[in-house]
Amino acid sequence: MLPFIAGYTDEISLTRGDRLKIMVSCTAADSFKAALVRTRCGDLNPDGPGFLETHVPSAFDGTYPAHEQVANAGSCIRIPMAGRPLTVFTAMAHIWPTTPGGADQVILSRTGPLGGFRLAIRGGVLSGELLGADGVVASVTAPIPLVQRQWHLVALVAGPDGLSLIQEPYRRSGAGERATLQTIPLPEAWSCDDEAPFVIAAEQLSGADEKLRTHQHFNGKIEKPRLCDRALTRLDIETLRQMTIPPDLADTVLGFWDFSQDMRGTAIVDLSRNLLHGTAVNLPARAMTGANWTGEEVNWNAAPDQYGAIHFHDDDIYDAGWDADIDAVLPDDLPSGVYAIRLTAGGTSERLPIFVRPKPGDTRAPLAFLASTATYLAYANLNPVPFPIAELLSSRLIILHEANRLIDEHPEWGPSLYDIHSDESGVCYSSRLRPILNFRPGYISSFGTRGSNLREYNADTHIIDWLDATGQDYDVISDEDLHREGYPLLSQYQAVMTGTHPEYFSKEMWDATMSYTDGGGRMIVMGGNSFYWRIAHHDSLPGVIEVRRAGPAIRTWETQPGEEYHSFDGKRGGLWRAQGKPPQMMGGVGFISEGFDLSAPYRRSGASHDPRAGFIFDGVPEDWIGDFGLQGGGAAGIEIDHADTALGTPPHALVLASSEGHTEAYRLVNEEMSITVPTVTAPVEARIAADMVFFETRGGGAVFNTGSIAWAGSLSHADYENNVSRITGNVLKRFLDPEPFPTPGEG
Repeated sequence: MLPFIAGYTDEISLTRGDRLKIMVSCTAADSFKAALVRTRCGDLNPDGPGFLETHVPSAFDGTYPAHEQVANAGSCIRIPMAGRPLTVFTAMAHIWPTTPGGADQVILSRTGPLGGFRLAIRGGVLSGELLGADGVVASVTAPIPLVQRQWHLVALVAGPDGLSLIQEPYRRSGAGERATLQTIPLPEAWSCDDEAPFVIAAEQLSGADEKLRTHQHFNGKIEKPRLCDRALTRLDIETLRQMTIPPDLADTVLGFWDFSQDMRGTAIVDLSRNLLHGTAVNLPARAMTGANWTGEEVNWNAAPDQYGAIHFHDDDIYDAGWDADIDAVLPDDLPSGVYAIRLTAGGTSERLPIFVRPKPGDTRAPLAFLASTATYLAYANLNPVPFPIAELLSSRLIILHEANRLIDEHPEWGPSLYDIHSDESGVCYSSRLRPILNFRPGYISSFGTRGSNLREYNADTHIIDWLDATGQDYDVISDEDLHREGYPLLSQYQAVMTGTHPEYFSKEMWDATMSYTDGGGRMIVMGGNSFYWRIAHHDSLPGVIEVRRAGPAIRTWETQPGEEYHSFDGKRGGLWRAQGKPPQMMGGVGFISEGFDLSAPYRRSGASHDPRAGFIFDGVPEDWIGDFGLQGGGAAGIEIDHADTALGTPPHALVLASSEGHTEAYRLVNEEMSITVPTVTAPVEARIAADMVFFETRGGGAVFNTGSIAWAGSLSHADYENNVSRITGNVLKRFLDPEPFPTPGEG
């Protein structure tokens, strides 16, 4: 295992004078140093500006004792049951196991130092176990294995007649499974710890500290868990599979949990008179189809009773739950900008990015840089090590760096929204309350392009570097801020500049941005694949987003039938394009292709000589734009967008330039094809080009869009004296001029 220092912060968007907590785990030394730095450029490529940061004296400066902290990954439900003794019981549920033949897994448990019980899967077979103070005192095992991805009724019954295990298929699957009932005598030595919680989808570790520590996490769906203080008959068990409690069993039902209640949150509702409500830990996937899903309704809002399942995973993570090693206040005179907490120990270093926005009442800069924090979360800890087509996509051998190895060695730090869980289901939630190693200054991406190989955060620092180098006054705001504050946040600025990859947008972000540009605001889109996926933020849980990857789209996994609607907000996920809001409506262009080998230049079009675009090309006589750059040798590359009036590009938009010369590594996106054909790559497919567009909006505003992630990597070429830098500067100068742009259709 590599020695490391890693961490995360409790917030990433703050104002001067705000308190910031920093959680650190370190195995590289006995102590570590911390400092606040202002980040200018996170690119290690010596052909560019180089790695640039400035130390800012602050209360964070100092040396701190180091210790290792462990994330308890894996989702479950914890239900407090202190003071409720059990001498006989029935525990039951419907389960849909996804890795029954894998590691040992616990479905239902109540265990503590004095004993308890658990219903588990051992070697693919259902097992019921009773525990005393010294371990297992009795166990009963089903004679046939569970069937993967099929619904089963399972139950463990302890009573005068013995310890019984029930396993029944919910419906025939063709796998030959049958109902089974196994019974053994009930041992006298068994007892149940009266203080132990009831845990669903895991077991609480004996002797756990004040933090919840669980293990043997279940992979798959669970619905309709029930717990009774009596040994039920098979007929009783059947009646408890319904959605309401039969009156004759009301006195014996301890817990009757209904996962179709409050699906947007982490609360687990008990419908019994005991009101033993619980809490979902580490965000298992909610709004999942249950055993009774008919397929007639695909929106859980319309038929919640058919969505009473929760999908648990042994690698789910929301909050790593580490102790805070540093708790300090940002300097009260700190200007808005991009910063990081630098951690160093034993020759290793780590930087935890934060964004400092203006404080209410502060004078605003004319320009806001919008940090794409939702996109950073979507790609969080994406690692090429297990990614089977990484080299095929990149058209080159992948070089693994230390951060890639650390991500691979620490899966408990959680996957990206492009990964699949250990049970091969898609990852639909991503949180920032954990170490995220590719959201760091200096990280080299495997899915950038030759040269700097940057994406997301570090590619965005090329823009920060250019703004600083050209002396532009700007504020920094984040997607989190935009989602929360909406249009009033943007309305404080004359112009807004995006990062290189504003791919993930919530409805609140979309509506605010459209209102801003329609109301006279000016937007400069400095990237590609913009405004592509619809996401949801959680109303009460900070720092987490949700995506449901409904096709068609370029996607590494696909949402299962009936599970396309977000649990967080109840809205359908997938592409904005599939919901009548293609990216072309927002920014004039939309995703058309991606490639990770080389970038290309743009060739100016006839429209670039239109008088409306005169200010853009002032001092730019060249026909070829950006035939240079740190990202693949050109300004158009990595992910690129094109104009299409059929998808919403305004008819009056000017396509100022289009890229030419892309390699065969650039493939047409899936949503542009109804059937695959050989001619879906450049240079044969004519649609594969980055289109640079400009258009005015009806409120006196305007939009300029580069249509390329690689654009920002060309800004610093020749000491910032180049046509990419000049065009960007010309646009910014005019967009900051308060003189309204003419209304479309007028002179």
